[in-house]
Amino acid sequence: MNLVIVDYKAGNVQSVMFALERLGVQATLSADAETIRAADKVIFPGVGEASSAMAQLKARNLEKLLPTLEQPFLGVCLGMQLLCQHSEEGDTDLLGIIPLPVKRFQTDLKVPHMGWNQLENLKSPLFEGMQEKEYVYYVHSYYVPESEYTIAQSAYPTPFSAALKYKNFYAAQFHPEKSGPAGSQLLKNFLAL
Repeated sequence: MNLVIVDYKAGNVQSVMFALERLGVQATLSADAETIRAADKVIFPGVGEASSAMAQLKARNLEKLLPTLEQPFLGVCLGMQLLCQHSEEGDTDLLGIIPLPVKRFQTDLKVPHMGWNQLENLKSPLFEGMQEKEYVYYVHSYYVPESEYTIAQSAYPTPFSAALKYKNFYAAQFHPEKSGPAGSQLLKNFLAL
């Protein structure tokens, strides 16, 4: 399988590559349009802040390429948020693939939402072999509200989209590569799509 991880200097790339290696899968790290377009599957990790991540994508002309991809695509954490329309973080226009906003948590709880939290309402082959209330690992201050594209949710305390699916684009707000057996199962399921 030709698996490509999008390289735009905004990712937790090493931990994603190690998680895939534990599953016996080698991935190519690339910002090259032809390499990404030719991939069987694409993973789009992200850590950091929305406007600087978008600047990195634009510097590599990836903001034009990514919305045109048709193979199974998995956005992770900031990578999920960047697939959406607009973020309250830095009042940033995003890739506009999934027609949803990204909002800042308004809560008395500590922000960022950091640590383990439960997944509920699992609605996708992405969660095959996983249980309701499975724990996964989060680090984020912004979230995507629930919508018709939500395929799993968590709450902090507001319910939010833990995962999304729109056409061939899948996305997880949590970090599968840091979520133990549950995260490994999600990556396995993505690779099997």
